[in-house]
Amino acid sequence: MAGTTQHTTHHGKQGFASMDAAKQRAIASKGGSSVPPEKRPFARSAELAAAAGRKGGKASHGARRRPQ
Repeated sequence: MAGTTQHTTHHGKQGFASMDAAKQRAIASKGGSSVPPEKRPFARSAELAAAAGRKGGKASHGARRRPQ
């Protein structure tokens, strides 16, 4: 069978999903903590976060449904 590629499928859990629940929680609880506070502008400014949310809403399909 020269020149053919054999593909196998794996339907078991892999990576993060294969870890036990306690280990997943420990890793997930660290989310964003490696980023220093000065690099997290939304945590310091509710106005900036709100503006970003509005901008995202306008870019999404939701903007087409609302008359402007």
